[in-house]
Formats: sequence, structure tokens, C-alpha cells
Amino acid sequence: MSAGFYDEGALRQAAINLFYGWGYNFYRTENQLRADDQLVRSKAAWLIGRARSCVESAEANYRREFFPAPSRDKPFPDPSVTAAAQQLERLAARIGIVGGRLQSQPVPENDRMTQRYRQEADTLKALIRCDERLVGQCSLLLAMLDTRSGVWMLEHLTELEEGLTALQETLRRREAVLLDRME
Repeated sequence: MSAGFYDEGALRQAAINLFYGWGYNFYRTENQLRADDQLVRSKAAWLIGRARSCVESAEANYRREFFPAPSRDKPFPDPSVTAAAQQLERLAARIGIVGGRLQSQPVPENDRMTQRYRQEADTLKALIRCDERLVGQCSLLLAMLDTRSGVWMLEHLTELEEGLTALQETLRRREAVLLDRME
């Protein structure tokens, strides 16, 4: 048995060298902030995914309720009902686009060049502020849509579109933070 194998100082130094070689030191504040940012965005994506599911469910129920079975006298549904169902479909698709954009948002790289040209902890703190706003907006959107009917969504389509526009603006601000163009 080698005494060096159990030498705490040598083991600690080897572990620290490996962590630094991997670009990671779990004791640094920046790493905790980076992990928090990823966790917060995953929760926001979960909320917006649920909001999209609400719209898709409402659209399906709307179609069941307002699309009668075709008959010889009326083989096609009313064009206004079809247009309304398509509006719900487009709303769900737009929510999905925002959700995809949210999930693809990057975090600052953990490399020496990034650390040299920007204060990483400050950038991550600014990202967390954007992400807090993002989670709030996603939660509000879900609260607006949860258990609502397709008719209600169609009546409040303008409000819902404004909410999605606000979400897009928050995502733009987040990208600006990453590109050092904070507003």
C-alpha cells in the first residue's frame, strides 16, 4: 500500500487540477449561477410547454364542438369556424416557437477568453434577472390558458399575442446580455 495514494493534500491537488482541466470548479460562484440559469430556463420551458398543451387541447375540443359531422347537404364545415380553429392552431405553434427559442438560449462559455473579456458572474446575474422575468411571464401565460376553452382563447387572442410578444422581447434582452449589449 502506497502512502501517497492516501495523502489528502496530493489527492486534493489532483482533483483540483482535473476540475480546472475540465473547465470546472464547483466552488466558484459562476458555476452555481450557470447551473441556476439552466435550471430556471428548463422550468420556464416546462411552463410554456404546458401552456402550448392547453391551447392544443382547447383547439381539439373546439373542433369537436363546432365541426359537425359532414352531411350531404353540408359536406364542409363553416369557413369561419375553420378559420377560428386555425387561429388556435397558429397560437399553439407560436407558443411552441417561443418555447424552442427559450430552450436553445445559450449561457456564457466557461473558458479563459470569456473570463478575460467579461465579468462572468455579473453577466450570469443579469441573465438570472432576465430568466426570473421569463419564468414569471411563462407562468402568467399558463395561468391565462389553463382550463380555458377555445372560445375564450379566441376572444382574448390579442392579449395572448401581446404576452407572447413580451416573452420574445425578454428573450431578445437575454441575448443582448450575452452579447454584452445590455440595455
